[in-house]
Amino acid sequence: MKKGEVRSEAPGPTEIRSHLVRNEVLKAGVWLGMALFIGACIILIQPILLIFAGIVVASMLDGGARLLGRVLPVARAWRLLIICMSLVAFLGWAILFAGSQIADQAATLQQVVMTQIERLAAWAGDHGLGNVEIDAKTVSDNIAGTVGRVTAAVGSLVGALTSLVMIVVLGIFIAIEPRLYERGVAWMLPMKMRDDFYITTARMGFTLRRLMAGRLLGMGVEGIGTWLLCALAGVPMAALMGLLTGLLAFIPNIGAIVSGILLILVGFSAGPDVGLYAIMIYLFVQTVDGYLIVPMVAKQTVDLAPALVLGAQILLGALLGILGLALADPIVAMIKVALEREAERNAWAAPGAGEADKEKATGSA
Repeated sequence: MKKGEVRSEAPGPTEIRSHLVRNEVLKAGVWLGMALFIGACIILIQPILLIFAGIVVASMLDGGARLLGRVLPVARAWRLLIICMSLVAFLGWAILFAGSQIADQAATLQQVVMTQIERLAAWAGDHGLGNVEIDAKTVSDNIAGTVGRVTAAVGSLVGALTSLVMIVVLGIFIAIEPRLYERGVAWMLPMKMRDDFYITTARMGFTLRRLMAGRLLGMGVEGIGTWLLCALAGVPMAALMGLLTGLLAFIPNIGAIVSGILLILVGFSAGPDVGLYAIMIYLFVQTVDGYLIVPMVAKQTVDLAPALVLGAQILLGALLGILGLALADPIVAMIKVALEREAERNAWAAPGAGEADKEKATGSA
C-alpha cells in the first residue's frame, strides 16, 4: 500500500448486512438465552432455594433488629449482634439443659408411633377394611414419597446440617448490610427499571418481615402451649411434642396436620383418657393460632388464601422436597407482592388513571 493511501476494509463472510437477518438473529439469541436461563434454574434449583432461605433468615434477623430498636436506641450493628447472640444463647440452653431429655424422648418416639400405627392397622383388619401389613421401612418410604424428591444437598443428616449452617451464615451476611446486595442487583438492571425495583423490594422486605414475625409468634405459642398443656395432662414426651409442634408450625396447613397426628398417637399410647386430652390440646392450640394469630398477621401482611398456600406446598413439595415445602408460603407471598406491584404500574399507565393510582405506582402512597 502506497504512502497516504487509506486502507479500505472489505466486509467478511460473517458480516450481516441484512436488517431482517440481524433482527432474526437477535430474536434467536434472546430465545436461546431464555432457554439456557431456565435450564440453569432447573439444574441449580437447590442452591437457589438455599439462597432464598438465607434471605428469609435475614428478614427475621432484620425484623428482630428493627423491633429491638424501638426500645434500645443503639446502632443497628449492635442490635443485630444482640439478636444473633440471643439466638446462639437460646440454642445453647436448649442443647445443654433440654437436649438430653429430648434426645431420650426422640429415641422412643418412633417405636411409640409405629406401635400405634400397627394397632390402627389391626383394628382396620378386624373391621373388614383389609389386611394391612405396616413396618417402619414402609412408613418411611411412603412419607418420603409424599414429601417429594429430596436432593443430595439435604438428603442426609450431614447434608441437612451443612445446608442449615449455610442458610444461617448467608442470612447473617445479608442482614448485616442488606442495601449493599439490593444495590448490586439493581446495578444489573436498566436505569429506567431501578426505581420500580427499589419500591418492589421494599414492599417484599416489609411483607417478609411481618410474615416471618407472625410465623415465629405462632411457633412459640404452639410449641410452648403444647408443651405446658401436655405436661399438665400427662401426655408422654411433652417436651418433644412441644418442640415438634413448634417447628412444624413453620409450615402452614401440613405442619399442623403432621404434628396433630403425632400428638394424638402419642397420647393414645398412654391410654384412651390421655388420648382424648391430646385431641383437646391439639384443637385448643390450633384454634388459638388459627383464629387469633393468623388473622392478626394477615392484617399486617399479605392475606394468603389457605387453598392457594396448600396448593403451592403440594406442588413445591413434590418438585423440590422438604425445602420447597417449608418455603412455599414466603415464595407465594413474594410472588403476590410482585404481581400487585405490576398491577399498580399497569393501572397508572392506563388511560384515565387518577392521582391515587399514580401515587401507588410511584411508591408515595
